Amino acid sequence: MSNPRTDRHLFSSSDDNLMMKQVQATHAPDGRDFSVKPLLHVVEDIFNRAAPTGLATIVQQPAVHQAQIDAMDDKVLEYGVNEMLELLSYTINKISCELSCKCATGGDAHATTLAIFQLVSSYSWDAKIVLALAAFAVNYGEFWLVAQLYLTNPLAKAVALLKQLPDILERADSLRPKFEALNILIRASLDVAKCIVEFKELPSQYISPDTPEMLTATAHIPTAVYWTIRSIVACSSQIIGLIGMGHEYIASTTEAWELSSLAHKVKSIHEHLMRQLTLCYQHIDERRHLEAYQTLIRLFETNHIDNIKILRALIYAKDDQLPLYDGATKRRASLDVLRRKNVLLYISDLELPSEELSMLEQMYSEARQSPSRTESQYEVVWLPVVDRSTPWNDAKQKQFENLQSMMPWYSVYHPSLLDPAVIRYIKEVWHFNKKPLLVVLDPQGKVVNPNAIHMMWIWGSTAFPFTSLREEALWKEESWRIELLADAIDPQIINWIQQGKYICLYGGEDIEWIRKFTITADAVARAANIQLMMLYVGKSNPREKVRKNNVIIQTENLSHVLQDLTLIWFFWVRLESMWHSKVQHNRTVENDPIMQEIVTMLSFDGSDQGWAVISKGSGGENQIAKAKGADIIKSFEDFQSWRHIVDERGFLPALNDYLHGHHNPHHCNRLILPGSTGSIPEKVVCAECSRPMEKFIMYRCCTD
Repeated sequence: MSNPRTDRHLFSSSDDNLMMKQVQATHAPDGRDFSVKPLLHVVEDIFNRAAPTGLATIVQQPAVHQAQIDAMDDKVLEYGVNEMLELLSYTINKISCELSCKCATGGDAHATTLAIFQLVSSYSWDAKIVLALAAFAVNYGEFWLVAQLYLTNPLAKAVALLKQLPDILERADSLRPKFEALNILIRASLDVAKCIVEFKELPSQYISPDTPEMLTATAHIPTAVYWTIRSIVACSSQIIGLIGMGHEYIASTTEAWELSSLAHKVKSIHEHLMRQLTLCYQHIDERRHLEAYQTLIRLFETNHIDNIKILRALIYAKDDQLPLYDGATKRRASLDVLRRKNVLLYISDLELPSEELSMLEQMYSEARQSPSRTESQYEVVWLPVVDRSTPWNDAKQKQFENLQSMMPWYSVYHPSLLDPAVIRYIKEVWHFNKKPLLVVLDPQGKVVNPNAIHMMWIWGSTAFPFTSLREEALWKEESWRIELLADAIDPQIINWIQQGKYICLYGGEDIEWIRKFTITADAVARAANIQLMMLYVGKSNPREKVRKNNVIIQTENLSHVLQDLTLIWFFWVRLESMWHSKVQHNRTVENDPIMQEIVTMLSFDGSDQGWAVISKGSGGENQIAKAKGADIIKSFEDFQSWRHIVDERGFLPALNDYLHGHHNPHHCNRLILPGSTGSIPEKVVCAECSRPMEKFIMYRCCTD
């Protein structure tokens, strides 16, 4: 048996250095190599099965079920262990004899360990540790095989009598702490061996021996192998010490100290190696992700006959499961349903605005019901981008399932199917940053629009196929008119236009201004003998204040309102989308009259006061008048001063003449745009005076 004093002394770092020089001197690999993992499986199998009936707590893990044992047998057959053991059995037997002989005579533990290193000098470090464990497993397994069978097998009983095992098992309770300590050390040794084997099996194409993480691990592996084999020697000494001692054997405190000290050291070594292994896997993941990311870039730069290769790279490349979920049938689907179709990738996180989802669902359904069915040539697929740095829990799963259940189009079956390289591509190449994107792929998988969400909000599915050329063509057909501004936010607007009525859209949050404006406007309309239909469109990001205003306006019968706040949200999102669409085509206030009107409307929303736009039909630009809250009310209060012009030229031309003639050069316009909706130009000029506007950064948390 080993000497505890010597063991304690060898734990010091200075002696560690001397000791490792001796170990390194035995290391002379000759290039022979074999797969150690199958052998390690057999060794682990022996340790798992060695727990005796009377000492079931020896192995500190759940009982090994038959299914697990059968699986282990399958692995042994699969790896062809029998053929390998023909080459290794001689070495294993020699180590086994070394352990039996040296430990039986109470030899020095360090000397015995070095002797074993001599026997395995021509092998790699991972092979050394597994061969030593295999040799110990033979002795350990034989010991417990006899112990387990002596009551039922005559041969085992005879051998057990010679080894005095019945006496040992009769004193099982008093020896239980010893066996538990042995088991802890065996499990720790096995863990270190598994870890070292795992290092050996790391993919060389992603991590080389000279990688810093690998260099650090490689430097510590010889020490880890030494202390593991040293622990095997200690365990062998304990087992052999039981044989033949009979009633005389008493477990000493020094032996218990030796086992626990070694277990502590080996566990610490394992923890250190696992930290290095984690760093190695991080390095490998980074390399794999980089490779996958670069593959994606190359794929998108290459022409394809269809879109399947692109979709497999983006969504899921394996064939082991159906990666899509069909929102219409509520069943899983393959990527083949998207083959040679225009695909709109709807990209968002799980904090998807309900208003946006509601409007997109409405547009999608209308397109599917369209008589022409031309728009149904495209399919929508939701790609949920989630933060992988935080754990996926039940709350997130429920949030994801709720969103998925609301979508009539396709979605990725689960966010985990999206590779991290795809998430990186979405963020870095397509510039996804919380704000949802609608990336358009043509039937060959080519990106024809990196974000068609603005086109969708402005024109709906009539923007198909959502290309830049289609966007330019649609803008050429447009003029600044009430249909472009209001779209279909309220079906009554189309009727009002057809009936030749005047339409007034107004907004803001100040209910006192709203009362004053609507009453004054109504009085002017009666005096001018015109039919004026007023519709309150609130403010962008409508919240509680706008909802309360809606209630008051209806209760006091001041004007029409949009009952659904989603429609108010949509009105302002469309305006923002128009701005972004124009910016993408390099349009500015100076060179585009529609852009000037868009910026004016957004400036109205950025102010603290009310505003109004009045139109009649789809006439020219002189058929639309607009003004801030104070200016429009003043013009109405002065109605008598320009009433005579109404009779000559019409209501809107007369109102525009008054507004232009009474323009106040002093103004403060604010243009507030979400910073995450795309590129923000360096220069934006004021729609009122054409001077460059100052740029500020605003952080807002608005809960109303």
